[in-house]
Amino acid sequence: MTRPPHPTTVPKVIDIPRELAASQEKYNGEAGRAFIEELPDLTAGFLDRWALKPDGPPMHGVSALVLPVVRADGSPAVLKLQILDEESEGEPVALRAWDGEGAVRLLDHDEPTGTMLLERLDETRMLSHVPDTHQAVVTIAELLAHLTSFPAPPGMRRLGDIARAMLDQTPWALDRIPDPETRRLVADCAAAVREVVDEPGDRLLHWDLHYENVLASDRAPWLAIDPKPLAGDPGFELWPAIDNRYDPDDILWRFDAMTDVLALDRPRARAWTLGRLLQNALWDIEDGRPLDDDQLEIARRLRGHAV
Repeated sequence: MTRPPHPTTVPKVIDIPRELAASQEKYNGEAGRAFIEELPDLTAGFLDRWALKPDGPPMHGVSALVLPVVRADGSPAVLKLQILDEESEGEPVALRAWDGEGAVRLLDHDEPTGTMLLERLDETRMLSHVPDTHQAVVTIAELLAHLTSFPAPPGMRRLGDIARAMLDQTPWALDRIPDPETRRLVADCAAAVREVVDEPGDRLLHWDLHYENVLASDRAPWLAIDPKPLAGDPGFELWPAIDNRYDPDDILWRFDAMTDVLALDRPRARAWTLGRLLQNALWDIEDGRPLDDDQLEIARRLRGHAV
């Protein structure tokens, strides 16, 4: 029997949100339950180790607890605790490479647990709050142009390996798509990836730069947070800004605007963007979910886009 999620408390410090416990249970199973059980002691240990004082209620995403803190010198920061996996283990590596240029600054890091101490940004001012979507898209593109100007550090997950694994899995996935038009669309996305897979690129990619992963700061108008970094082609970065705040009539404008700002080869960028639909489709099929209609429409419009 699955145990129900429940809040856990670090005495006089934090409450661990039920939603975080539930998402850890859903996505990480036993490892997620163990992480939640260990989180009170882990948090208390790092507060002591790095001489931190809690400075507000905890925040969380799907997988991480983020606690506002004050350092011994009085400066604000946040303590980020998360399960160490192939996505999160690259985060401090990327942040160290960027060193605060276009992204949140890494202040300290514990390699065995993946726990990080980060500069504190203004979580009340997200790029998602900017009402002009076109302005927000250009901001994303400008950040990506800077972030992807860095070469990927050695040992980073490589887009080429991910793309080849996707192509190997495609025949299995196509057999499980009942609708002929959708099956053809996913097959076309795989064909596009097949054309570029032998030149996967070597830039440092954020991989998940959507509007809620960009926060305001006193030292810069906007900074990126929460990378899931890869070594690869910047064309693989465009999907989140097209998919989030979805507007079917804006798909091609966003693609063209971002490829202009990043000075990308459009056919290659289109191929790698279609690769994101392939990646998402494979995940959905593995998990027994229907393919997302909005994402399929993005792929349809890009497939027919004259570049």
